[in-house]
Amino acid sequence: MKEIHAYGAQASDANLEALNIKRRDILPNDVKIEIEYCGVCHSDIHQVRNDWGNSKYPVVPGHEIVGRVAEVGKDVKNFKVGELVAVGCMVDSCQECDSCKEDLEQYCENGMVATYNGNDKHLGGHTFGGYSEMVVVRDKFVLKVPENLDSAAVAPLLCAGITTWSPLKQWKVKKGDKVGVVGLGGLGHMGVKFAHALGAHVVMITTSPSKAEDAKRLGADEVLISKNEEEMKKHQGSFDFILNTVPVGHDTNPYIALLKRDATMTMVGAIDEVDLHGANLIMGRKRLAGSLIGGIKETQEMLDFCGKHDIVSDIEMINIQEINKAYERVVNSDVKYRFVIDMKSIKN
Repeated sequence: MKEIHAYGAQASDANLEALNIKRRDILPNDVKIEIEYCGVCHSDIHQVRNDWGNSKYPVVPGHEIVGRVAEVGKDVKNFKVGELVAVGCMVDSCQECDSCKEDLEQYCENGMVATYNGNDKHLGGHTFGGYSEMVVVRDKFVLKVPENLDSAAVAPLLCAGITTWSPLKQWKVKKGDKVGVVGLGGLGHMGVKFAHALGAHVVMITTSPSKAEDAKRLGADEVLISKNEEEMKKHQGSFDFILNTVPVGHDTNPYIALLKRDATMTMVGAIDEVDLHGANLIMGRKRLAGSLIGGIKETQEMLDFCGKHDIVSDIEMINIQEINKAYERVVNSDVKYRFVIDMKSIKN
């Protein structure tokens, strides 16, 4: 074991602070990664503050990790020292259940191991995330990053990116489809970029007229203000797919009305409840679906697509010492569109 520097919270009402954690010695199938950048996800804040009631302390967040390979185990064939790599929301799974065999490790029927606050089967206790100097990860859960991309801006792709990419691919969004993206935040801005790159006609659906200009800069062809009933009515029954990124409970019925017959709206926000009238689905054989991140194979495909199309997240870089202020800004929606931590700052 090796003791390293990290940042974490000791309780739900505590700020993040410097602390030391232990990483396991490298195993035959492991990759040791020196972390260069780590994205800040709203899920980090939920876990630190125990909003979901399942946090384990100390919490060391971070599941949007980009860094360089520092060492590989003796059985590792696909990675070499110095290579630019990434780690997302998972660091292990059973590899034996139907979901794992279908490259859907995020739905592992025996429980995928989350990058932080998961069960650490090697050291006991729980896993620690990317707000740290280094991480040791099973090779099957390490991803290759295209070298042509801005590596700092790649970090949010490991959660915000794959969370929006996966449903677009699952529901086969293609050139010429009319796609709506509800909510322009960390997830929504990636949904717009991906749908645009896939050749769709992209409509940003938002309650805020002030977001129209930025939505078009990101790739939206149109902006639909959902509070404008007349405009919403004009678009009824015209969407092939809607990606709903809103992270709080809300009335989904106006959005369901926008769908064509047999079309789907997928929810990717971890919300407590959905306001839905069944008749709105029945009249048109419409579907309301959910989606959780993506499997490792799909995540690599997403990164390769980003490399080909030069797609990264819009970010604001911070030092780790600014993390508590950054959390408050995320809660207040005061970031365009993701914070990324320069992990060199942890040595300061």
